[in-house]
Amino acid sequence: MKIITTKLLKNSKAYLKGYIRSNVYGRKPKNEKFPAMIILPGGSFTHIKPQQAESFALAFTALGYQSFYLRYSFQQEHKPLYPYPMIELCKAIEYVRAHADEWDINPNQIVVAGFSVGGHVVSLLNDFYDSPWFKEESGFKDPNKIKPNVTILGYPVIDLRMGFPEKLSTAKRWIDNLRELRPEYHVTDTNVPTFTWVTADDNFVPSQNAMVYAYELNKHHIPSEFHMYYHGPHGLALANRVTAWSPETDDPHVSSWVPLADEFIHSIFKRQAKK
Repeated sequence: MKIITTKLLKNSKAYLKGYIRSNVYGRKPKNEKFPAMIILPGGSFTHIKPQQAESFALAFTALGYQSFYLRYSFQQEHKPLYPYPMIELCKAIEYVRAHADEWDINPNQIVVAGFSVGGHVVSLLNDFYDSPWFKEESGFKDPNKIKPNVTILGYPVIDLRMGFPEKLSTAKRWIDNLRELRPEYHVTDTNVPTFTWVTADDNFVPSQNAMVYAYELNKHHIPSEFHMYYHGPHGLALANRVTAWSPETDDPHVSSWVPLADEFIHSIFKRQAKK
Protein backbone atom coordinates (compact mmCIF):
# COMPACT_ATOMS: atom_id res chain seq x y z
CA MET A 1 0.00 0.00 0.00
CA LYS A 2 1.19 3.49 -0.89
CA ILE A 3 0.40 6.37 1.48
CA ILE A 4 0.30 9.89 0.04
CA THR A 5 -0.19 13.32 1.63
CA THR A 6 -0.70 16.44 -0.43
CA LYS A 7 -1.37 20.08 0.46
CA LEU A 8 -4.32 21.47 -1.47
CA LEU A 9 -4.20 25.28 -1.28
CA LYS A 10 -1.44 27.80 -0.58
CA ASN A 11 -3.56 29.85 1.82
CA SER A 12 -4.93 27.00 3.96
CA LYS A 13 -3.71 24.16 6.15
CA ALA A 14 -5.90 21.66 4.35
CA TYR A 15 -4.35 18.43 3.11
CA LEU A 16 -5.48 15.17 1.57
CA LYS A 17 -4.12 11.88 2.86
CA GLY A 18 -4.59 8.74 0.77
CA TYR A 19 -4.14 4.99 1.14
CA ILE A 20 -3.49 3.59 -2.34
CA ARG A 21 -3.73 -0.13 -2.82
CA SER A 22 -2.19 -2.01 -5.74
CA ASN A 23 -3.91 -4.78 -7.64
CA VAL A 24 -1.51 -7.35 -6.21
CA TYR A 25 -4.11 -10.04 -5.71
CA GLY A 26 -5.11 -10.11 -9.37
CA ARG A 27 -8.79 -9.98 -8.48
CA LYS A 28 -9.57 -7.24 -10.99
CA PRO A 29 -9.02 -7.36 -14.74
CA LYS A 30 -6.48 -4.83 -15.98
CA ASN A 31 -9.20 -2.61 -17.42
CA GLU A 32 -11.27 -2.56 -14.22
CA LYS A 33 -10.56 0.25 -11.77
CA PHE A 34 -11.20 0.83 -8.08
CA PRO A 35 -13.78 3.32 -6.83
CA ALA A 36 -12.42 6.15 -4.67
CA MET A 37 -13.67 7.22 -1.24
CA ILE A 38 -12.90 10.71 0.12
CA ILE A 39 -13.81 11.07 3.81
CA LEU A 40 -14.49 14.28 5.73
CA PRO A 41 -14.55 13.45 9.45
CA GLY A 42 -16.27 15.55 12.10
CA GLY A 43 -14.78 17.77 14.80
CA SER A 44 -17.03 20.84 15.16
CA PHE A 45 -14.83 22.79 12.70
CA THR A 46 -12.17 23.05 15.43
CA HIS A 47 -10.22 19.81 14.86
CA ILE A 48 -10.35 16.33 13.39
CA LYS A 49 -9.06 13.11 14.94
CA PRO A 50 -6.48 11.66 12.52
CA GLN A 51 -6.76 8.19 14.08
CA GLN A 52 -10.50 8.10 13.47
CA ALA A 53 -10.10 9.50 9.96
CA GLU A 54 -7.51 6.84 9.17
CA SER A 55 -9.81 4.11 10.55
CA PHE A 56 -12.58 5.30 8.23
CA ALA A 57 -10.21 5.23 5.26
CA LEU A 58 -8.73 1.82 6.01
CA ALA A 59 -12.19 0.29 6.53
CA PHE A 60 -13.15 1.31 3.00
CA THR A 61 -9.76 0.30 1.64
CA ALA A 62 -10.55 -3.20 2.90
CA LEU A 63 -13.81 -3.06 0.93
CA GLY A 64 -11.98 -2.33 -2.32
CA TYR A 65 -11.78 1.46 -2.48
CA GLN A 66 -8.82 3.74 -2.97
CA SER A 67 -9.43 5.73 0.20
CA PHE A 68 -8.57 9.25 1.34
CA TYR A 69 -9.41 11.65 4.11
CA LEU A 70 -9.52 15.41 3.93
CA ARG A 71 -8.20 17.66 6.66
CA TYR A 72 -10.23 20.74 5.81
CA SER A 73 -9.93 24.27 7.26
CA PHE A 74 -11.08 25.00 10.82
CA GLN A 75 -12.99 28.01 12.15
CA GLN A 76 -9.93 29.52 13.81
CA GLU A 77 -8.10 29.63 10.47
CA HIS A 78 -10.50 31.74 8.36
CA LYS A 79 -13.19 34.31 9.09
CA PRO A 80 -15.72 33.52 7.87
CA LEU A 81 -14.85 29.86 7.46
CA TYR A 82 -16.95 29.20 4.36
CA PRO A 83 -16.47 28.62 1.51
CA TYR A 84 -12.94 27.30 2.28
CA PRO A 85 -13.96 23.73 3.26
CA MET A 86 -16.10 23.39 0.11
CA ILE A 87 -13.31 24.64 -2.15
CA GLU A 88 -10.84 22.29 -0.44
CA LEU A 89 -13.20 19.38 -1.07
CA CYS A 90 -13.39 20.41 -4.73
CA LYS A 91 -9.59 20.47 -4.91
CA ALA A 92 -9.49 16.99 -3.36
CA ILE A 93 -11.97 15.57 -5.88
CA GLU A 94 -10.12 17.23 -8.77
CA TYR A 95 -6.79 15.89 -7.48
CA VAL A 96 -8.06 12.32 -7.18
CA ARG A 97 -9.60 12.44 -10.67
CA ALA A 98 -6.36 13.83 -12.11
CA HIS A 99 -4.48 10.82 -10.70
CA ALA A 100 -7.11 8.24 -11.63
CA ASP A 101 -4.93 6.39 -14.13
CA GLU A 102 -1.90 6.38 -11.85
CA TRP A 103 -3.90 5.03 -8.89
CA ASP A 104 -6.18 2.60 -10.79
CA ILE A 105 -9.30 4.65 -10.00
CA ASN A 106 -12.47 4.84 -12.04
CA PRO A 107 -12.92 8.63 -12.41
CA ASN A 108 -16.70 8.13 -12.64
CA GLN A 109 -16.82 6.38 -9.26
CA ILE A 110 -15.82 9.07 -6.77
CA VAL A 111 -17.64 8.79 -3.43
CA VAL A 112 -17.52 11.57 -0.84
CA ALA A 113 -18.46 10.77 2.77
CA GLY A 114 -19.05 13.41 5.43
CA PHE A 115 -19.61 12.92 9.14
CA SER A 116 -21.07 15.51 11.54
CA VAL A 117 -19.81 18.92 10.30
CA GLY A 118 -18.04 17.07 7.50
CA GLY A 119 -21.56 16.15 6.38
CA HIS A 120 -22.44 19.84 6.21
CA VAL A 121 -19.59 20.43 3.76
CA VAL A 122 -20.48 17.37 1.66
CA SER A 123 -24.20 18.16 1.48
CA LEU A 124 -23.46 21.74 0.44
CA LEU A 125 -21.15 20.61 -2.35
CA ASN A 126 -23.82 18.16 -3.49
CA ASP A 127 -26.21 21.12 -3.77
CA PHE A 128 -23.86 23.69 -5.28
CA TYR A 129 -21.23 21.91 -7.41
CA ASP A 130 -22.95 23.05 -10.63
CA SER A 131 -24.44 26.35 -9.43
CA PRO A 132 -23.44 29.66 -11.07
CA TRP A 133 -22.76 31.13 -7.61
CA PHE A 134 -20.28 28.43 -6.67
CA LYS A 135 -18.58 28.42 -10.08
CA GLU A 136 -17.81 32.09 -9.57
CA GLU A 137 -16.84 31.73 -5.90
CA SER A 138 -14.60 28.67 -6.31
CA GLY A 139 -13.11 29.23 -9.75
CA PHE A 140 -14.17 25.75 -10.90
CA LYS A 141 -15.91 26.40 -14.20
CA ASP A 142 -16.40 22.73 -15.20
CA PRO A 143 -18.72 21.04 -12.68
CA ASN A 144 -17.81 17.59 -14.01
CA LYS A 145 -14.33 17.93 -12.51
CA ILE A 146 -15.67 18.42 -8.97
CA LYS A 147 -18.93 16.46 -9.07
CA PRO A 148 -19.04 13.46 -6.72
CA ASN A 149 -20.81 10.40 -8.07
CA VAL A 150 -22.28 9.36 -4.70
CA THR A 151 -22.34 11.01 -1.28
CA ILE A 152 -22.51 9.38 2.17
CA LEU A 153 -23.71 11.34 5.21
CA GLY A 154 -23.22 10.09 8.77
CA TYR A 155 -25.00 11.98 11.59
CA PRO A 156 -24.65 15.15 9.49
CA VAL A 157 -25.05 18.78 10.48
CA ILE A 158 -27.50 20.29 7.98
CA ASP A 159 -29.45 23.23 9.39
CA LEU A 160 -27.23 25.46 11.54
CA ARG A 161 -30.31 26.54 13.52
CA MET A 162 -31.47 23.02 14.34
CA GLY A 163 -29.56 22.19 17.52
CA PHE A 164 -25.94 22.49 16.43
CA PRO A 165 -23.96 24.58 17.02
CA GLU A 166 -25.35 25.39 20.43
CA LYS A 167 -24.61 29.11 20.10
CA LEU A 168 -25.69 31.15 17.09
CA SER A 169 -22.52 33.20 17.47
CA THR A 170 -20.50 30.08 16.63
CA ALA A 171 -22.43 29.54 13.40
CA LYS A 172 -21.80 33.16 12.45
CA ARG A 173 -18.06 32.45 12.57
CA TRP A 174 -18.68 29.99 9.74
CA ILE A 175 -20.95 32.00 7.47
CA ASP A 176 -22.46 35.51 7.50
CA ASN A 177 -25.85 34.47 6.08
CA LEU A 178 -27.07 31.28 7.79
CA ARG A 179 -29.90 30.65 5.33
CA GLU A 180 -27.45 30.84 2.43
CA LEU A 181 -25.71 27.67 3.63
CA ARG A 182 -28.64 25.58 4.83
CA PRO A 183 -28.40 22.56 2.48
CA GLU A 184 -32.07 21.59 2.67
CA TYR A 185 -32.97 24.86 0.90
CA HIS A 186 -30.70 24.24 -2.08
CA VAL A 187 -31.35 20.68 -3.25
CA THR A 188 -31.94 20.49 -7.01
CA ASP A 189 -32.66 17.82 -9.59
CA THR A 190 -28.91 17.53 -10.24
CA ASN A 191 -27.95 16.41 -6.73
CA VAL A 192 -26.18 13.04 -6.74
CA PRO A 193 -27.34 9.80 -5.06
CA THR A 194 -27.01 9.98 -1.29
CA PHE A 195 -26.93 7.46 1.58
CA THR A 196 -27.62 8.91 5.04
CA TRP A 197 -27.56 7.35 8.48
CA VAL A 198 -28.29 8.74 11.94
CA THR A 199 -29.33 7.63 15.42
CA ALA A 200 -32.74 8.69 16.72
CA ASP A 201 -31.51 9.89 20.11
CA ASP A 202 -28.40 11.81 19.00
CA ASN A 203 -28.45 14.68 21.50
CA PHE A 204 -25.56 16.60 19.94
CA VAL A 205 -26.71 16.92 16.32
CA PRO A 206 -30.45 16.13 16.33
CA SER A 207 -31.53 13.57 13.75
CA GLN A 208 -34.03 16.08 12.36
CA ASN A 209 -31.05 17.67 10.57
CA ALA A 210 -30.69 14.68 8.29
CA MET A 211 -34.43 14.09 8.01
CA VAL A 212 -35.11 17.48 6.40
CA TYR A 213 -32.34 16.93 3.85
CA ALA A 214 -33.48 13.38 3.06
CA TYR A 215 -37.00 14.71 2.51
CA GLU A 216 -35.76 17.27 0.00
CA LEU A 217 -33.69 14.67 -1.87
CA ASN A 218 -36.75 12.46 -2.12
CA LYS A 219 -38.91 15.37 -3.30
CA HIS A 220 -36.44 15.96 -6.13
CA HIS A 221 -36.40 12.23 -7.03
CA ILE A 222 -32.72 11.83 -6.16
CA PRO A 223 -31.84 8.14 -5.55
CA SER A 224 -31.32 8.06 -1.80
CA GLU A 225 -31.54 5.93 1.32
CA PHE A 226 -32.10 7.10 4.88
CA HIS A 227 -31.35 4.84 7.86
CA MET A 228 -32.30 5.84 11.40
CA TYR A 229 -30.97 3.55 14.11
CA TYR A 230 -33.04 3.65 17.27
CA HIS A 231 -30.15 4.34 19.67
CA GLY A 232 -26.61 5.65 19.76
CA PRO A 233 -24.61 8.72 20.79
CA HIS A 234 -23.17 11.24 18.36
CA GLY A 235 -19.86 10.42 16.70
CA LEU A 236 -20.21 6.63 16.45
CA ALA A 237 -17.88 6.52 13.43
CA LEU A 238 -17.57 2.85 12.39
CA ALA A 239 -19.49 1.86 15.55
CA ASN A 240 -17.10 -1.02 16.17
CA ARG A 241 -14.19 -1.65 18.53
CA VAL A 242 -11.76 0.08 16.16
CA THR A 243 -13.34 3.52 16.67
CA ALA A 244 -15.20 2.94 19.95
CA TRP A 245 -14.50 5.55 22.64
CA SER A 246 -16.87 3.96 25.19
CA PRO A 247 -18.54 0.53 25.56
CA GLU A 248 -21.75 1.99 24.11
CA THR A 249 -20.05 3.07 20.90
CA ASP A 250 -19.04 -0.48 19.98
CA ASP A 251 -22.47 -1.31 18.56
CA PRO A 252 -22.79 -4.20 16.07
CA HIS A 253 -26.28 -3.09 15.09
CA VAL A 254 -25.25 0.45 14.10
CA SER A 255 -22.03 -0.81 12.49
CA SER A 256 -24.23 -2.35 9.79
CA TRP A 257 -24.21 1.08 8.13
CA VAL A 258 -20.84 0.25 6.52
CA PRO A 259 -21.96 -2.78 4.43
CA LEU A 260 -25.30 -1.07 3.74
CA ALA A 261 -23.52 2.00 2.38
CA ASP A 262 -21.18 -0.18 0.32
CA GLU A 263 -24.17 -2.04 -1.18
CA PHE A 264 -25.89 1.26 -1.97
CA ILE A 265 -22.79 2.66 -3.65
CA HIS A 266 -22.31 -0.34 -5.92
CA SER A 267 -26.00 -0.54 -6.81
CA ILE A 268 -25.79 3.10 -7.92
CA PHE A 269 -22.62 2.42 -9.94
CA LYS A 270 -24.34 -0.47 -11.73
CA ARG A 271 -27.30 1.75 -12.50
CA GLN A 272 -25.08 4.56 -13.77
CA ALA A 273 -23.09 2.16 -15.95
CA LYS A 274 -26.27 1.12 -17.78
CA LYS A 275 -27.08 4.69 -18.85
